Amino acid sequence: MALLASAVIAVISRLGYLGIVLLMGIESACIPLPSEIIMPFSGYLVSQGTLTLGMVALAGAVGCLIGSWLAYAVGAWGGRPLIERYGKYMLISSHDLDLADRWFQRHGDITIFVGRLLPVIRTFIAFPAGVVRMSPWRFSVYTFLGSFLWCWGLAWIGMKLGEHWDTLGVYFHRFDGLIAGGLLIAIGLYVWRHLRQMRRA
Repeated sequence: MALLASAVIAVISRLGYLGIVLLMGIESACIPLPSEIIMPFSGYLVSQGTLTLGMVALAGAVGCLIGSWLAYAVGAWGGRPLIERYGKYMLISSHDLDLADRWFQRHGDITIFVGRLLPVIRTFIAFPAGVVRMSPWRFSVYTFLGSFLWCWGLAWIGMKLGEHWDTLGVYFHRFDGLIAGGLLIAIGLYVWRHLRQMRRA
């Protein structure tokens, strides 16, 4: 984490807003680069008068959108064919894909928006949206809105914390553990249900 923080500080200190776009783009392309470091440090620079809060939030949201487009494209062009072909080995059936399609058709907007406000989930939410081929326009709008709020909030907290901006990551990693634990439980229940259905069949 200290190494990541040093790299983030170096990139943003050198490139400013462009560095924020770059780092948040990486974070949103399914690469777990913690925004809990990127945005609070940017907020600290706001408190020093180097950057402005609005532009920091905008740069972060633009980066999230660009990275999310990449993850969406991978899911749309390669994810579904691979899942349809090899999904049975991961206990993912065509029926599961149909359910996901219907879910995103009915609740995709709020799923993307809320997903962008949750640690861990926000990093990976674009890929399944691409797999089910959610409307690119709606995906982009709700990705940008959710990302802007997330980036603005983290930057604002970093601005208020000032030189203590790096303490925020400790609190967010507690939520990371809770969310990761919840996901593991959900995956376990999913696998158990499918194995039970296979035994019955």
